[in-house]
Amino acid sequence: MPSYGFLSTHPPTRCGLATFNSALAAHLTADGTHAGIVRVTDRSDDQRAGPSVVHTWSTSNPAGWRDAAAALNAFDVAVIQHEYGIYPGTDGEDILPLLRCLTVPSIVVLHTVLRRPSAWQKSLLEQIVAAAGAVVTMTDTARARLLVSYTVPPGKVTVIPHGAAEIVGAPADRRARPHLLTWGLLGPGKGIEWSLRALARLQDLDSTPTYTVAGRTHPKVIEHQGEAYRAGLHRLGAQLGVAHAVDYQDAYHDQLALGRLIRSADVVVLPYDSREQVTSGVLIEAVAAGVPVVATAFPHAVELLAGGPGLVVPHQDPAALAAAIRRILTEPGLAARLAGRIRPLAADLRWPAVATRYGTLAERLTAARPPAVSAVSA
Repeated sequence: MPSYGFLSTHPPTRCGLATFNSALAAHLTADGTHAGIVRVTDRSDDQRAGPSVVHTWSTSNPAGWRDAAAALNAFDVAVIQHEYGIYPGTDGEDILPLLRCLTVPSIVVLHTVLRRPSAWQKSLLEQIVAAAGAVVTMTDTARARLLVSYTVPPGKVTVIPHGAAEIVGAPADRRARPHLLTWGLLGPGKGIEWSLRALARLQDLDSTPTYTVAGRTHPKVIEHQGEAYRAGLHRLGAQLGVAHAVDYQDAYHDQLALGRLIRSADVVVLPYDSREQVTSGVLIEAVAAGVPVVATAFPHAVELLAGGPGLVVPHQDPAALAAAIRRILTEPGLAARLAGRIRPLAADLRWPAVATRYGTLAERLTAARPPAVSAVSA
């Protein structure tokens, strides 16, 4: 088995990429395979390095990519998480010289594929794909967008879904009243305000729902805006008369606590404002857990939920959001039918299956690598 060097944000940083990279690394190396993390940090991050971190690339270091590339070259394959905002330079352009300095095959995982990129973002992503050994998108939608809107070789692009934790065995904490749930880091664009307005439209139900909003405010939002978004949600809930029904859990739950919370939900609500989001780890976790989902029509939701385990509604439309939630809570058999549609697919979304596909891709890249040429003295 090849050894793996991972480049990404990583715990104790709390963000989607860090969580994803941590889970992927853990499952790819569960059999004892050698690996190490090259962790990307900025000034706002907790700088403590975990035991698997072999090098830290601080974004304040203008030439930090050189040492990061050298650290990755100590492994057989480099697995690189890509998002425009995490690497130094304009739109994270410093990832490009790093890729070009690698002497080992690389797998670049694209967490965002913009539909309308700037000219530089388009050029940068095309150059990243050209420099990578292979590229992974997590949805067919993202792959199609990449092939249509960017000039990239189709043979380099593989679709591997975002992994989901196994929470079926987590204790169920069933509640007396219907329970709605949204979780993840908070900030503008999360759309919680639309869920609050939808909740206000559901107060006529015989058993009125409760709504849990679980997650801390995103560190970058706190850095620039403080807790203004969360405070605004509290004010809106009070104005709508639903504050008593909303539980804000300002915490970063571990997997066991999150599993209990997900299994307690009757509906997971994803009211995101984004029309670009081609990957949502929260969506995958909810679907894999078999909980019905109501989501706005961001691309990943449209792909995964159409005809599947949830309902898709227009953006910023609390009436439509409330109507969909009402259907799941009141229409006989609907929740069970929605949950049942995912069971044949759930195994493929679990992290062990996802990691196996990454392992297969890595082995293909290493097998195709030309053998090293050793110097022969005269």
